[in-house]
Parts: sequence; C-alpha cells; structure tokens
Amino acid sequence: MKTSAYNPSPLEVDLANALFILQKEIEKHLQDNKIVDVESHINRDNPMVKFSLLDKDGDPHEIVVRIIQIPDKF
Repeated sequence: MKTSAYNPSPLEVDLANALFILQKEIEKHLQDNKIVDVESHINRDNPMVKFSLLDKDGDPHEIVVRIIQIPDKF
C-alpha cells in the first residue's frame, strides 16, 4: 500500500494509538517505574505520546515518543 498522505500518516496515527492502548503492558517492562499519565497527540504533524512516570523513590519523569514515518521508497 502506498502512503497517500503524511503529516500525520494513517500508520503514524495507528502506532500512536497502539502505544496509548498498550500503556499497562508497557509499564510491566519499566523496571521500578509506574506510568501515572499518558497524553496522546495524534493529530500533530508527527504524532506524539508522552508518558509521565514515577520511579520507586517517587521522583517524576517524562518520556516522549514522537512517531515519524519515512517517505515510501517505491
């Protein structure tokens, strides 16, 4: 399937939604950190998912995942 629209592309949006939906599964793999909030910005030029975390000492941390699809090379 050729991508007809970027910024955001349907694939970028789907991946951002998957990260949001799978937050509890992702948390299982974060040693000594708990996900306390997830913000999903799927309609941006490059969709973004921001995870707010608390470590075992109660210190807050933020991780941002920005999704960028590279143009198709057909």
